[in-house]
Amino acid sequence: MSNNQPLLRIEDLSIGFGDKSVVRDLNLAVSRGERVALVGESGSGKSVTALSILRLVQHAKYAGRIMFDGEDLLSKSEQQMRGVRGADIAMVFQEPMTALNPLYTIGKQIAESLRLHEGLRPNAARARGIELLRRTGIPEPERRIDSFPHQLSGGQRQRAMIAMALACRPRLLLADEPTTALDVTVRQQIVDLLIGLQEQEAADRGMAVLLITHDLNLVRRFAQRVAVMEKGVLVETNTTEALFTNPQHPYTQRLLDSEPRRNIDPVPATAPNVLDIKGLAVDYRMSVKGVRGLFGSAKFRAVQDVDLTLRRGETVGIVGESGSGKSTMASTVLGLQRAAAGEVKIGGRSLASFRASSAEWCALCARMQVVFQDPFGSLSPRMTIEQIVGEGLRVHKPSLDAKARSARVAELLEEVGLPADALLRYPHEFSGGQRQRIAIARALAVEPELLVLDEPTSALDVSVQQQVLGLLTRLQKKYGLSYLFITHDLAVMRAMAHRVVVMKSGRIVESGDTLQVLQAPSHPYTQSLLAASMQMPEADTREELA
Repeated sequence: MSNNQPLLRIEDLSIGFGDKSVVRDLNLAVSRGERVALVGESGSGKSVTALSILRLVQHAKYAGRIMFDGEDLLSKSEQQMRGVRGADIAMVFQEPMTALNPLYTIGKQIAESLRLHEGLRPNAARARGIELLRRTGIPEPERRIDSFPHQLSGGQRQRAMIAMALACRPRLLLADEPTTALDVTVRQQIVDLLIGLQEQEAADRGMAVLLITHDLNLVRRFAQRVAVMEKGVLVETNTTEALFTNPQHPYTQRLLDSEPRRNIDPVPATAPNVLDIKGLAVDYRMSVKGVRGLFGSAKFRAVQDVDLTLRRGETVGIVGESGSGKSTMASTVLGLQRAAAGEVKIGGRSLASFRASSAEWCALCARMQVVFQDPFGSLSPRMTIEQIVGEGLRVHKPSLDAKARSARVAELLEEVGLPADALLRYPHEFSGGQRQRIAIARALAVEPELLVLDEPTSALDVSVQQQVLGLLTRLQKKYGLSYLFITHDLAVMRAMAHRVVVMKSGRIVESGDTLQVLQAPSHPYTQSLLAASMQMPEADTREELA
């Protein structure tokens, strides 16, 4: 085929399941050596489109054509598609722990593709695998090639996935949300890695990349051209610079206008402390290999010398990479983790003075609640929304009868913007943003003073994220709630937190007023986080400080 023709050309593609159409009349082209981003919210049809290129969507009805290098992929047999997958078109999935086989080493999984498509023998496949791991930046590739997925960090697993995808030097790489679950610094490394590898392969084989994402900062940095989908329809396509500077479609304008906005009230000087942490240290026991293991286990200090206060109506943001101690500190505050040293006080009383399983401890639990990162995994699929939200009321407010409890649950659902008919429905019937609202309603049911928010918006689209952050801000103003807000998204931190605490290797390395820290960070680690996060221009921060 002529090099002047697109490598991938999707023509009038429609995808349906039964009577429901999820993609309608899609036309999109990707040229050789080009990086194109396909963006949109959950349910827009972008991931289904990407999976359909490889014919990985079961029971789907197709109309139109998916032309790859002049051949219609929709007309190929399943056997012919097996020759295309991995060899000509490869895919990097969002969650490597789900995509990688936990029973096989990384080396064996890379070798499988090389054996099937290139017929390499084991020794040659292993040598190629080591070289691929080295190219993707995994340290000690000669050793890591024999590691199982669970023995690698999140960033290393994603690099291993990229190595697998590039094993047979495909001409088209599909990357479906490849950085969503990663910290900002690891995310930057993966983006730089993809750009570098694509440019190398583009110069040699003209490899193109189709990126599927809702991360607009990632799109701005990575893509040369952007296509925007809404409810299965392609609404706008343009160069990245033109689309970000002058979006034409109202939906694109709304997406670009969905960056978190700061709308928090100052904390009164007389506000009492809800939480006091002094000299906190937390240890984990670790098994020791070899002869030393016969004499006991070792200790790993996950949190060291942490001092922190949180006042009524205040949000303190905790930011840092995975393994920095953020979640360990939060679990200690909630009484889920025993402190090795130091003191945690709730409302002026030491946490250690409460006897576990006592009535006092039960009352303390009502004062502290948590909203987890994953709105899909934190709600029981076997319980109705009324049962989920009302569970805390049954435990902490036993004086309420069934009718009063149901009425209170309905009030809570209305408070978080959900319809009254949600009571008898199940979690799977709601979107991700709606499920997070249900989790917030559950936390509010027992009228807490302190909410621990552990990455509550990282799994949400930008517009849904904005809605949830707006809800949390409104609830804080109405009820004087105190938030311990854990995140690695500095844009969210900038919008929500009065003060920010930066953690690295279990220690606080910097803290202070959020806008001042983000404008003029003093610690090199904070500076590296800001550089990696691809934040908004400094002028915006200075304007708010003024």
